[in-house]
Amino acid sequence: MKNPDRETVSRLEELPNIGKAIGKDLRLIGIDCPQKLIGKSPFKLYEALCENTGKRHDPCVIDVFMSAVHFMEGGKPLSWWSFTKKRKNILNKE
Repeated sequence: MKNPDRETVSRLEELPNIGKAIGKDLRLIGIDCPQKLIGKSPFKLYEALCENTGKRHDPCVIDVFMSAVHFMEGGKPLSWWSFTKKRKNILNKE
C-alpha cells in the first residue's frame, strides 16, 4: 500500500488506490492535485464523474474516492474495499 507524505504529495497517482485510470477520472472532474480532495464528498465526486462521462460507473469507484479523501484528510492509507461496507450503509439510508 502506498503511503506518501500527504503534505508534499503532488500527483494523484501517488495516493493509495489511485492508478492512471482513476487519476484521469479525477482530473476530468476538476481534481488535478491531491490537496483538492480535502473536504470533498466522494459521493458528489462520483456523481460528477457519471455526469461528465455520460455513464454510470461501478459504485466501487465511490470506495476509491472515499479512500483517497480519507487519506488526504489525515487518515491511514487503507485499501479501497475497506470502505465498501460504509458506502453501502450510507446509500441504503438515502
